[in-house]
Amino acid sequence: MRPSLICLVLTIFVCPVLAQDKTDGPTDEKAKKTYERALEEVKEHKAEFALDDFKKADKQDGGHCKACEKQMVKYGIQYGEWKTAELAATEIIADAKEPRDLALAHYQYAVVLVDEGKQRHKDEIFSRAHDEAAKALAAASNFPDAMYLDGIALASMGQDDAAKAQFEKFVKATGADDPQRQRATRYIVRPELVRARMAPPFSVTTVDGQKISMDDLQGKVVLLDFWATWCGPCREALPHIQQVAKKFKDEPLVILSVSLDSNEPAWKEFIGKHEMSWPQYRDGGFTGPISKMFGVTAIPHTFTVDADGVLQEEHIGDASIEGKLKKLIARAHELQTAQTPQK
Repeated sequence: MRPSLICLVLTIFVCPVLAQDKTDGPTDEKAKKTYERALEEVKEHKAEFALDDFKKADKQDGGHCKACEKQMVKYGIQYGEWKTAELAATEIIADAKEPRDLALAHYQYAVVLVDEGKQRHKDEIFSRAHDEAAKALAAASNFPDAMYLDGIALASMGQDDAAKAQFEKFVKATGADDPQRQRATRYIVRPELVRARMAPPFSVTTVDGQKISMDDLQGKVVLLDFWATWCGPCREALPHIQQVAKKFKDEPLVILSVSLDSNEPAWKEFIGKHEMSWPQYRDGGFTGPISKMFGVTAIPHTFTVDADGVLQEEHIGDASIEGKLKKLIARAHELQTAQTPQK
């Protein structure tokens, strides 16, 4: 799995923690210049170089540049630079004074460690993540995100009963419309799914007003199709998607096309003209929430998800997917039969 998919479950939680304040920047003059250079490199899509400069600026600032540290965590996770991400996380903890800030800092470190554990497959790292989540909860007991993250860490180590307890706490502390709540409910019943490559929980409203949630689709195969009207290869691949939609119309399969179009009227006109009758959602571009969640950087790009919500395959460009879909649909039918009460 690509690094961009390692932390799919956690991306919803990282963003608030990484929110920056204008006073977070470095105070040292050399550090300021290095930090500004790093920001320019981010704008130029050279984040790997920016990561080194954020780290350098933080060092020049005596390890007290909060803005630098937040970027080090963000891009350290993205590029699997775990030493850098961990260094930044520990510095954030060291500078935290208020209980809320301390809770967020320990939580952020737990996020780093869970992502690292998923890539390196080491229980020792998940154990450290559990410790950090516990410290976050000690500083702020009503911290649902830390409860959920602790459940992920515990289930990743096979401590399923303890994980269930944390997921149950999370469910009680969150609203019914929270996509993570749906996922936590599934993990309570089947904590082993934490150890699978689960598709991230998300909820969208389609062009016709239909609300679709990833976890509402359990029991069905899902084909996610990322595309745009301005993309030539996407238009060439459209007949293939139309064929799939027609061929599997009466099967337990849901196709969700996620458009990267920024022009809503043009998008609506295109899907109407080409009779794209399956669920359609406009994400607005590569920086859209769903596109970022799946690490989409090129289109057409498809993901297949099985009836348990586990990611199975992804393809960039038009690809033959019918064979895989048939197998996944057959498995979905088997699950439906097994779950049907016997008379």
